[in-house]
Amino acid sequence: MRPACRDALQPLSKETQEDPGLMKATTILCVKRAGQVAMAGDGQVTLGRTVLKHSARKVRRMRNGKVLGGFAGSAADGLTLFEKFEERLDEFSGNLVRSAVELARDWRTDRVLRKLNAMMIVADSQSMLLISGTGEILEPDHDVAAIGSGAPYALAAARALMDHTDLPAAEVAARALEIAGEICIYTNREIVLETL
Repeated sequence: MRPACRDALQPLSKETQEDPGLMKATTILCVKRAGQVAMAGDGQVTLGRTVLKHSARKVRRMRNGKVLGGFAGSAADGLTLFEKFEERLDEFSGNLVRSAVELARDWRTDRVLRKLNAMMIVADSQSMLLISGTGEILEPDHDVAAIGSGAPYALAAARALMDHTDLPAAEVAARALEIAGEICIYTNREIVLETL
């Protein structure tokens, strides 16, 4: 999982820390366990040192509720990617992997799309994928994936909960995101949770 998450897991750059006009947000976590897939996202949107919104919705259902998607990064860019991904899902009859490959190809090669500043996690009952604008499509080694500002915290918490509890996927996702919200200043505890 390292290559696609490299940017999400790096410490904030000096430019990011000092630019009060740079919008930062979010944490998205996806967990798969015992036939259930859960995706959770926090609601915080931050501009510099100010919280602009507490209840943004960055996780959604697609393809008649059979696919979950979440984005971290610019809201406009994330919503554009949702639209493009849904178009690909329709084009390829809901095939998650094929749709992800085509989205990543478009995202990397299209003059307009390649400027989009976001990452995505998409999942159905069979697969969980991280998609980035560099053309990376990765299926995590473990049944947990996270992106965004609080990704390292949520990922660590979810992995520990998976290893040491029998909690269902939805509870692991919700609790891990709560833990991330207690640590990451760009993540809150206004959690949107979707399950398959």
